[in-house]
Amino acid sequence: MKPEEINVLVACEESQAVCIEFRKLGFNAFSNDIQECSGGHPEWHLQMDVFEAIKLKEWHCMIAFPPCTYLTISANKWYKNQPKRKSGTLVGEERRNARIEAIKFFMYLYNCGIPKIAIENPIGVMSSEFRKPDQVLQPWMFGHGETKATCLWLKNLQKLEPTKIVEGREQKIWKLPPSKDRAKLRSKTFPGIARALAQQYGEYLVNNL
Repeated sequence: MKPEEINVLVACEESQAVCIEFRKLGFNAFSNDIQECSGGHPEWHLQMDVFEAIKLKEWHCMIAFPPCTYLTISANKWYKNQPKRKSGTLVGEERRNARIEAIKFFMYLYNCGIPKIAIENPIGVMSSEFRKPDQVLQPWMFGHGETKATCLWLKNLQKLEPTKIVEGREQKIWKLPPSKDRAKLRSKTFPGIARALAQQYGEYLVNNL
């Protein structure tokens, strides 16, 4: 199939980083999130519930970035029973329930019926609740001198090949100062990884559909 005939849904992506890379290659790609997009192309953004977006087209491939707040293992201390936090951070039973819903959401995405899927998330509970990821990426494999383990769970897609291994093993993303946008900034897809996703999976789709 030609790129323009291939529909790609980039789910839970307000930044449009991956969507734009697919568009550069001619694919009929759309980002999707309940938030407005910040990538500058609202005409390529489906601002709605992801499962409503899935119904809109016959999608050939989905790259998904489900929220990791309750799936990561970095905040496990908040799952113990304890007094409520003034900040509004969920703790105890409420947080445990939120994790259950996050796991269900992840699995709904994986089993949504789209034939080729890649789901991204940090190291977390899905390794035990579902299965080990097919691949663990690092930014330094794709031209960025940083460390931030990123897992991929794949369905009918191959592992990504590193594109530019570089020196540098800093955890820059963790050193961001507190701000209202800190969580959003920390979840942004590195440009090198976004390009690799579009280029390698795009080529695979053209040759295998």
